[in-house]
Amino acid sequence: MAESTLNTPAGNTPSGKNPERPRGGKGLIYGILIAALLASWGYIMWDKSKATQEKEQLQTQVITIDSSKTAVQTQFQAALAQIDMLKSMNDSLMQANSKQVNDLKARISSLLSKSNASTADLAEARSLIGQLRSQLDGYQEEIERLKGEKVVLVAQRDSVQRNYDTAAAQNQHLTSQVDLGSVLHASDFHITPLHVRKSGKEIATTKARRADMMRISFMIDKNRIAPPGTKTLYVCISAPDGSPLAVEALGSGKFQLADGTEKLFTAEKTINYTTGQDTTVTVDWKQNSDFKPGDYKVEIYEKGYLIGQGNVNMRKGGLF
Repeated sequence: MAESTLNTPAGNTPSGKNPERPRGGKGLIYGILIAALLASWGYIMWDKSKATQEKEQLQTQVITIDSSKTAVQTQFQAALAQIDMLKSMNDSLMQANSKQVNDLKARISSLLSKSNASTADLAEARSLIGQLRSQLDGYQEEIERLKGEKVVLVAQRDSVQRNYDTAAAQNQHLTSQVDLGSVLHASDFHITPLHVRKSGKEIATTKARRADMMRISFMIDKNRIAPPGTKTLYVCISAPDGSPLAVEALGSGKFQLADGTEKLFTAEKTINYTTGQDTTVTVDWKQNSDFKPGDYKVEIYEKGYLIGQGNVNMRKGGLF
């Protein structure tokens, strides 16, 4: 049997239906669009992530700057506190160097007062604070050195003062001894009540009612220390009742004793004394009232010291 060949028209399927058009072109377009969309989303996400990262970095920088500024301000406050301390220790030294210190303080304050101080500003402020602290440390060392020298000088001064005080005390002691040694001494007392007749003749008496005056004689013993010259003697007479005989109108008064207290004197006598020689002294006391009977005590003072004393008794009644 012979084979027959069927010729089918081009473009027709064996079933007789039209064939489907290929979809390759649309798929490519969709793929491109999807890829572009994904790329856009990716870029947007990357850009957002980058912006967030930059924001975080900026915030970190701000925090770092704020923290650095706070640290620098703390250092500056410490320097200011050191300045106050040094002024209290030695104000004159700080005044002498005030210009340098004030210039640095002004520049540092200017940098730190900026609301948007940069890292460079803070670095400069930190450097200036370092210079300021270095200067202050130098001043503190100088103050400590001066304090050490002062301690030495005070010790030397105190030592000199103690030596001076000791020498002055010794000198005062020697002067007091010499002074005391130069005080005169009275002895050999003769105290005589006298009756004075109308003719002027003086007659010794032992009767109080007849006594018109009292004559006091004594010897100033020789003294090899007492310097020559005028000496003032104070005669103090006590009545039988112990009261002092003192009449201001007759020259009586007060003098100062060696212990600083005052004492009434009856009469004052000035003598010319020659060193190393005995001197006889006579003092007459004629009061403006009658003598009372009893014991009278006579004391002689020189330079506030009692140098001798004597007694006399005047009796009552009788004509002689």
